[in-house]
Amino acid sequence: MSEAALRDEICELGRSIFTRGLTHGSTGNISARVKDGWLLTPTGSNLGRLDPARLSKLDWSGTPISGDAPSKESFLHLAMYQQREQNRAVVHLHSTHSVAVSVLADLDPGNVLPPLTAYYVMRVGTLPLVPYHAPGDLKLADAVRRLAGKHHALLLANHGPVVAGGSLAAAADAVEELEATARIYLFSLGQRLRPLTPEQVAEIRARYPL
Repeated sequence: MSEAALRDEICELGRSIFTRGLTHGSTGNISARVKDGWLLTPTGSNLGRLDPARLSKLDWSGTPISGDAPSKESFLHLAMYQQREQNRAVVHLHSTHSVAVSVLADLDPGNVLPPLTAYYVMRVGTLPLVPYHAPGDLKLADAVRRLAGKHHALLLANHGPVVAGGSLAAAADAVEELEATARIYLFSLGQRLRPLTPEQVAEIRARYPL
């Protein structure tokens, strides 16, 4: 895919995410690899009103090359790419239900959500919790790097999900599946859950490896 087409795809995805209420205001950011660096939504931008020509372009040291100033969360994306060279895109949201899960007490930091559906297992797998750090704290990037090598989807405590994928569409599908599962989980709190068994999870992972 050409860089121009990828710029258009990022903006189309941003509009879709914003229109469907998966992000609000100037929250959330989207990035994707190109031949000579990577593209990222600009700082303070509303995902529903992105301009392809104004997307930030950075090199692999995180230095801006062109476009508007990059999101202040650029280091999250760079940390994911540094550990996941096979992935082509990263989506980070402050989506309501995923953030709601991230503020719950007594979560399993190794795997926040139970395997409630086959598609969650196929698209997300396990979801570790990244400890809380204030916005802009570079220690958050270090915490992401420690987990990103083994996990393409992470939940930042009191913040939101960050998900990498083999394409922009794959990253978007995964973060939306995470948000849908978080919603189901919250609706089910206080009820007896029937998650998939370890055997069922193993069968799905064998058929559909991440």
